Amino acid sequence: MPEASALADDLRRLAAEAGVDAVGFASAAPFLDTRRHLEDRKAAGLHGGMHFTYGDPARSTDPGRSLPGAQTLVVAARSYRKAEPPTSGKPRNAGAVARYSWQDEYEPLRRALDRLADHLRANGFQAATLVDDNALVDRAAAYRAGLGWFGKNANLLLPGLGSYFVLGSVVTDAPLPTSDTRPAEDGCGACTRCLPACPTGALIAPGILDARRCLAWLLEAPGSFPVEFREALGGRVYGCDDCQEACPPNRAAERRDPPPPAAEDAEPWVDLVAMLDSDDAALLARFGRWYVPRRQARYLRRNALIALGNVGDPSDPEVRRVVAAAQADPDPVVSEHADWAAARLARPAPSPA
Repeated sequence: MPEASALADDLRRLAAEAGVDAVGFASAAPFLDTRRHLEDRKAAGLHGGMHFTYGDPARSTDPGRSLPGAQTLVVAARSYRKAEPPTSGKPRNAGAVARYSWQDEYEPLRRALDRLADHLRANGFQAATLVDDNALVDRAAAYRAGLGWFGKNANLLLPGLGSYFVLGSVVTDAPLPTSDTRPAEDGCGACTRCLPACPTGALIAPGILDARRCLAWLLEAPGSFPVEFREALGGRVYGCDDCQEACPPNRAAERRDPPPPAAEDAEPWVDLVAMLDSDDAALLARFGRWYVPRRQARYLRRNALIALGNVGDPSDPEVRRVVAAAQADPDPVVSEHADWAAARLARPAPSPA
């Protein structure tokens, strides 16, 4: 077996070759403080019913539950920062998609980490890849590995690079040198711009998110979308970037190193009318990379109807047609939000300034 430092160097090299922007190594000991935070916030209702790492905090904060004998986490960050495509390709009645879902950003990271895991196995160690997985609180792992600091918007920020990153880990029994004693310095300082930037006030204190008010979570939650937040949703149909867009480190990173163009298949907008015209199978196939509650297309329609009520053109007969059809839908989730969209579209036009 190679020496631990040489093996770590190999993993760094392989990660860079696979398109990973930052990699670090952390102890696989349980994240006891993180577990306590999850349990406290869950008890206070701040998780808003979110399952993911809140479902079983004892599991999501203990890497050894994913790989018995775990010693080290190899933690990686991959940027998804891309320039927005020209608006010439924007549909007439467009729904907005958060940057991390313009395309599947997790799959390339998963492939990169699988490559690292294969290398560890080839050297006689056990390894398991955890990407977008409720078995591990990825931001806590990245912080322990020294990749970044916890911003006041509850995201992990990488020094000089910002927060537009997806995170993942390989858990292994290899005794690799770790970065645990070198946490990243807090780069937020006195800045609180992200807090008022949240459209619904979901950031109730620095670093504390009330998921019951978070638009990104509400778009993924089952049931009726809270009436009090429907107008604040605007044209969003999946995710919300507002707290990241207001973040000075992100803005500085974009000025210093302008983002590369988005891929041809990137999708910052979707056609809301086309979404509502699609059947269940087509919707789930088309947006399979999104988290859709219970894999039920009704929630894609719900989100599209709220967005269309906010940003749709009331004079467009196609808008009126799909909303009317949704009002007649036997699914109460669809018809309720269609009724709201119809009333919203019928509001008086704003007076000219």
